[in-house]
Amino acid sequence: MADDATRGKAAPAPQDAGALLVVGVGASTGVSADEVLGLVEAALTAAGLAGSAVAELATVAGKAREPGILGAAAKLGVPIVSYAADELAAVRVPHGSDAVLAAVGTRSVAEAAALAGGGELLVPKRKSSPGGRAAMATCAIVRRRAPASPYADGRDGPPTSSEEAMPVPATEAPYGPGHHGGPEAQHDSRHLGDPEPQPHHDLRHHGDAEVRDDGGELTDLAVNVRTGTPPAWLRERIAGSLTGLAAYPDGRAARAAVAARHGLDAERVLLTAGAAEAFVLLARALTYRHPVVVHPQFTEPEAALRDAGHEVRRVLLRAEDGFRLDPAAVPEEADLVVVGNPTNPTSVLHPARTLAQLACPGRTLVVDEAFMDAVPGEREALAGRTDLPGLVVLRSLTKTWGLAGLRIGYVLADPGTVAALQRAQPLWPVSTPALVAAGACVEPRALAEAEAAAVRIAGDRAHLLAGLGEFDEVLAVEPAEGPFVLIRVEGAAEVRERLRGLGFAVRRGDTFPGLGPEWLRLAVRDRPTTNRFLQALDQALALDKH
Repeated sequence: MADDATRGKAAPAPQDAGALLVVGVGASTGVSADEVLGLVEAALTAAGLAGSAVAELATVAGKAREPGILGAAAKLGVPIVSYAADELAAVRVPHGSDAVLAAVGTRSVAEAAALAGGGELLVPKRKSSPGGRAAMATCAIVRRRAPASPYADGRDGPPTSSEEAMPVPATEAPYGPGHHGGPEAQHDSRHLGDPEPQPHHDLRHHGDAEVRDDGGELTDLAVNVRTGTPPAWLRERIAGSLTGLAAYPDGRAARAAVAARHGLDAERVLLTAGAAEAFVLLARALTYRHPVVVHPQFTEPEAALRDAGHEVRRVLLRAEDGFRLDPAAVPEEADLVVVGNPTNPTSVLHPARTLAQLACPGRTLVVDEAFMDAVPGEREALAGRTDLPGLVVLRSLTKTWGLAGLRIGYVLADPGTVAALQRAQPLWPVSTPALVAAGACVEPRALAEAEAAAVRIAGDRAHLLAGLGEFDEVLAVEPAEGPFVLIRVEGAAEVRERLRGLGFAVRRGDTFPGLGPEWLRLAVRDRPTTNRFLQALDQALALDKH
């Protein structure tokens, strides 16, 4: 019998224009991307197969986040498809191993994963190191018939320069609280089904659009940056960094400071140009088959995913449930789930135990904690947790510290994910002033100041909610835990314009998926400002009574 290194070399496999290649991969912990990639490329070459025909890497769920497999998929530009171990155990393989069965629950990860979706086995299992030491990676290659053309006119590819492109509308398939992954969801256990058209939402509209070019004449209740920031001491620290602008940025000290703030190793931290950059990195550096975004929430995660070519599905939380999340509403097959906590714009703070139920092997769980430092005690935070598989926590320093113009935030994740995201960043992505700000904002003095601010915001929010409660026309989402409040009011668009005439800018809510034109978001401000706003709101609503 031929050994693993020589199987498949006898005769090149004939190319088939109507077929694609699926490469099953297995890997020991710590395998490098170069070793996985080298093995795959050698197997393709030996079989006379084109690397351009590879459509996906397939593996067992427990290995889907192995950095070597992630890196190889990124270099090949293909997604990773993962299967549960018991699913692979049911696949018959020609070269199984009892040792592998005992270790991971299937006789051959590479062959079973490649064959799980059907097809013809072209290259049986190969090992990356057949010369004596324990194998670090395995692969097998299957040829599968390609699906029908995704183009509306039946073409095999996109239009040529001489052809007129056919517009394809964006689609959004929502999952409401009734979805539990059963038969009533109208899809099987591994596919999300056909997308359903939904109302268009301007995902690129943000609160700053409400006050842009207003000449500073409006009181800003549209942007969630804390007023009176950055504080003088932080401005001085940032200004002091300007003498070092001739040198390239060095993020090691800031990264170590952020890591210490959360009790983590530095390799679990990635500094970014605000949380917005992190969403772009997550969309482009990692691969997903079934990304899901929980709405209503900050729209940039979905926008970034769509820009990267992903078909995004939505779980829409309902006002009648207080916009509370039921983990069962998230499809089991979702391999990326994005949720905010506390959530913008609803101001709902989900329990940490609820979010933890969403974490599972083979899934990336992204929790946007951009406003968590505005919650007293940061209760329900997941930042610093290392026990949840696939957890990625995003933090922003722009809201509490008034650094929206400087752009600074960070990612907390396992080292493999951090490394994959870092590879997708440009060189020196965070400026020296932003790095100095990051280090300063996680010092004990700054953390104490942020906590005091969070307590004040909680009191100011209670004052705002009490005032809003005096209006029969207004319904506020409670309990609110962020530095903003979501309200429902009939004729919200007209009310918003009247408030502008009275000197106040508020955030429209209809650009958030899951919300309609009757919603507005209000930033929490100090009590004198709130009192003036409540008087203006009274005037704006009174016009409907005449």
